[in-house]
Amino acid sequence: MRPLLIALLAAAWLLPGLIGHDPWKPDEAYTFGVVHEILRGGSWVIPQIAGEPFLDKPPLFHLTAAASALALSWLLPLHDAARIAAGLWIGLAFLFAALASRELHGPRHGLTVALLLLGCLGLVVRGHQLITDVAAFCGFAMAYYGAALALRRAAPGGFWIGTGCGIGFMTLGIPEAVMIALIALLLPLSPHWRTPRYAAALITAVVAALPWLVIWPALLHQRDPALYAAWLNAENLARFFATPNLLSGLGYYLRILPWYAFPAWPLAAWALWRAYRSTRLADPGMVLPLTGFVVTLLMLGGAAETRELYGLPMLLPLALLAVPGVDALRRGAVNGWYWFSIMTFTFFIAIGWFYWSALELGLPAKLHGHLHTIRPGYDFGFRLLPFLLGLAYTVGWFVLLARLKRSVERPLVVWTAGITAVWALLATLFIGWVDVSKSYRSMVADLGRALPAQQRCLASRDLGEAQRAMLQYFAGLRTERFETSARAASCDLLLVQGRPLDELVIGTEWKQIWEGHRPGDKDERFRLYQRTAQAR
Repeated sequence: MRPLLIALLAAAWLLPGLIGHDPWKPDEAYTFGVVHEILRGGSWVIPQIAGEPFLDKPPLFHLTAAASALALSWLLPLHDAARIAAGLWIGLAFLFAALASRELHGPRHGLTVALLLLGCLGLVVRGHQLITDVAAFCGFAMAYYGAALALRRAAPGGFWIGTGCGIGFMTLGIPEAVMIALIALLLPLSPHWRTPRYAAALITAVVAALPWLVIWPALLHQRDPALYAAWLNAENLARFFATPNLLSGLGYYLRILPWYAFPAWPLAAWALWRAYRSTRLADPGMVLPLTGFVVTLLMLGGAAETRELYGLPMLLPLALLAVPGVDALRRGAVNGWYWFSIMTFTFFIAIGWFYWSALELGLPAKLHGHLHTIRPGYDFGFRLLPFLLGLAYTVGWFVLLARLKRSVERPLVVWTAGITAVWALLATLFIGWVDVSKSYRSMVADLGRALPAQQRCLASRDLGEAQRAMLQYFAGLRTERFETSARAASCDLLLVQGRPLDELVIGTEWKQIWEGHRPGDKDERFRLYQRTAQAR
């Protein structure tokens, strides 16, 4: 495979979706809320949303996103400029995964793992979001590279293990650092890592990880011991020790893997079967990713909460396991995958343009009406730049098919190119339509128009972190929350978040003056109340 082709594919995959939309509910909204507070001069030691501590995650990713926002705010809206940091972290993750694959499978296979990750369905949307998990994903990739490199170079290998562990800790917390540490500590069960060189690498890893593991927690404890204790218990230990149900958790992740990790998982299974048949299961290229996958799956399965987002670290070991399976595919499987990819993605590209015609040009009219019914408020019409970008990706797809030479990697390249083309169409032609329902901008603007000109303060009840963050960003509104503020009882306005059919009992002293929601949202309702004149 030509490196230039893979680099172009990676760039074509990465760029669409990083800009051109508001922070989306829920993960992007509250993540950007922390970034916005840092940009407003808030403390990075105690992350905050709308002026209140928010210690859900350590601050490394937020700091890099804030730096990206500062550097690019002259060119892009603040939230888009911050999201560029996510693209940089994912790009680094691909680089370190490729380096790990070179160490485990040889120089020719470094780029294969990048193609496998680019083609994984579970990474497409999450890899373009402003979320801390993309930085943790990079930390895991660094750790895998370090563990592979440590087989021949102790000091650099240990440095990258420790750095990856530290980044996992500083982006998500203690459990992710424990995952990486467990993988590293279990590797000496294999004779390849049961050497003095790897023992020296582990010592180096501890030294490299210590600054990441110590500095921020020490500063947090010095600043506010109570907040430090709350972070340690609620946001870290409780995630993995709050009545976990291992079987249920394992079942969840095993159910989503068939689509989430496709095409990596079937190729990984094929590679494992061939290694078993040839008695090569003990090779480093099998041992490291298999150990990583098992440890990650078991720890995620035992966690108190399951989400597909948390499964991102499983993609790395599966992709590393799958690398030998690409070369070992039989001719029938190669041809079948190749033609399946061509037909599938050509069909979806054609469907994408058909829906774009309905959405923006009104043809066919019935589908146009349906699309605007499910996303009311979208301002449709022909836009030249998205059209040209979508056209470029479509032409690029057909040019690749015409010029790509026959090889064993050809179906993987075509699959990845198809994923890239379809994603690019979605992220260019339909991004504004999706943004209407994912963004809180229009709802916050409508609320702002309903606020009385004269007011003492705005209280809130049951308002989520994402919603508080977007109120602050779009309208500069900070609410006095009944859950945390004694001043809330004296406010003359009250904003309540609930569901459409909620029966709210808030007292006769309040009168509802506004109700709103995001366009097309059937779950959330926001109601604004004003204290009656008699109750003031």
